[in-house]
Amino acid sequence: DFLPLRCDACGEVFCKDHIRYDDHNCSSAYKKNVQVPVCPLCNTPIPVERGEIPDIVVGAHMDKDCKYNPAQQKQKIFTNKCLKPGCKRKELMKVLCEQCGGNFCIKHRHPLDHDCKGSSHPTSKA
Repeated sequence: DFLPLRCDACGEVFCKDHIRYDDHNCSSAYKKNVQVPVCPLCNTPIPVERGEIPDIVVGAHMDKDCKYNPAQQKQKIFTNKCLKPGCKRKELMKVLCEQCGGNFCIKHRHPLDHDCKGSSHPTSKA
């Protein structure tokens, strides 16, 4: 049975095999196809008004509003530098001294290891 079907986007008449937007290359599919495009750079959903072409809206976003920062991809993980003079080690997490409040590496975390100038006397290594 051939039952003609009218495309709700372009208004043309098609058979059941060609009624889908992709099957008849519908030029007005963007009016009915309600998908939210995502920016390929910053992974942010881009709002598209009805009747707008998503490719153009995403392109405009990438040109002026995109918050993509290529340097952010290579962000340093070890950012907590040891305050012991001469030590260049950095740790993933802050290791704070309870007496002086300074940030040190694992090797210099104890008060006697970093010549602590805190309020109380340093405890012995024993």
